[in-house]
Amino acid sequence: MKNSSLGMKILLAAVTLGVLAYFGFQAARYFGDPLTTTLAYTYQVEEKTALSGYVVREEQVLQEDDGLLRLQRSEGERVSKGGTVATAYADQASLDRQNEIDGLEARIEQLEYAQEAALGADVSMKLDDQILRDLLAVRSALASDRLAEAEEQGRELRSLVLKRDYTDSDTEDLASQIETLEAQLKTLRSQAASSTRRITAPASGLYSAVVDGYETVLTPEGLRDLTPSALKTVKPDDSVRSQVGKLILGDSWYYVAVMDAEKAKELRESGSLTLRFSKSADRDLDVTVDAIGPEESGKAAVTFRGNTYLAQLTMLRQQSAEIIRRSVSGIRVPTEALRAEKVTVDKEGDRTVTEGTGVYCVVGMEARFKPVKVLYSGDGFVLVRADTEEEKTRLRDGDEIIITANDLYDRKVVG
Repeated sequence: MKNSSLGMKILLAAVTLGVLAYFGFQAARYFGDPLTTTLAYTYQVEEKTALSGYVVREEQVLQEDDGLLRLQRSEGERVSKGGTVATAYADQASLDRQNEIDGLEARIEQLEYAQEAALGADVSMKLDDQILRDLLAVRSALASDRLAEAEEQGRELRSLVLKRDYTDSDTEDLASQIETLEAQLKTLRSQAASSTRRITAPASGLYSAVVDGYETVLTPEGLRDLTPSALKTVKPDDSVRSQVGKLILGDSWYYVAVMDAEKAKELRESGSLTLRFSKSADRDLDVTVDAIGPEESGKAAVTFRGNTYLAQLTMLRQQSAEIIRRSVSGIRVPTEALRAEKVTVDKEGDRTVTEGTGVYCVVGMEARFKPVKVLYSGDGFVLVRADTEEEKTRLRDGDEIIITANDLYDRKVVG
């Protein structure tokens, strides 16, 4: 009995020692060959400079009128020379009469639509679909705080709802209503003829309702000689005002800001640049350095010129922005994972070292060398692209990159 108990203890001790030896071996293997990996992923780096300056355009302030104004153009809308910008009314009664004329015209248009639709079921279904789309559009505009757009969508929605109501009316009744409304409209128009004046555009351009006083202070012609001190102290001219608005002439716009003079010269040599406003513009804009003003203490007023999306920039004036000097996209790799040579081992154990930049990736159970070209070096990382057309050794987004490992070579079993 004692011999049996002693034998069991010896067996348990042997098993315990075997388990400890196994885990000890695995731990020694792990710490002796610390294989660490990470996933490669696509990344973009931008080299940019933060600026604060002014948007400048060639602008013509429209002459004010003493009457009650009703603007006829939306912000950024193009107006031809002689086109109506606003209508001036002699008094409130004239303005009320015009509102009544607009209401009659809308009702007549709705009735004519219903009359031409011949009361078909397909027409009603199309109107229902359009009403639903407009409801969603109004909701989206309100949620995004685009009030002008919401107002325009609301007017269209009201018109569609009335058209839908009229589709159930008798066609003879519609004709009678149209005739009555047209007679009323003719009378109102004759009464309004002598109490309204058209305000027209003196030149072709984009309309803007905002007059801020900078129109005569900051002009494209004066930007070339602008000094940093003059730009920092610029103030709007309070005497420049107009309830009618202004016209923006030409197709170009400018952004002027103070920056380091040497950097400005480097930007000019770069050619086309990208300007990104911090707010009020939802896209990056292509610009070039148009002028560098007189230098003061190493600083200069730099003018950037753009020729696109002017209609979306009509309300911008003092703005923070970023000039993007360079944008690089590639696969992000830790600097530690980058190798300067490829190592191969043949069946006899002889090593061959070949110079070439690349990274080792885990492919199946093996480490595979994948050649790359470095595009950008950052803080602790580099951006690279594959430097081979061979599919098996081409680095891709999502590859498992080896950061650290002992005695690493191509096709080494690491799994």
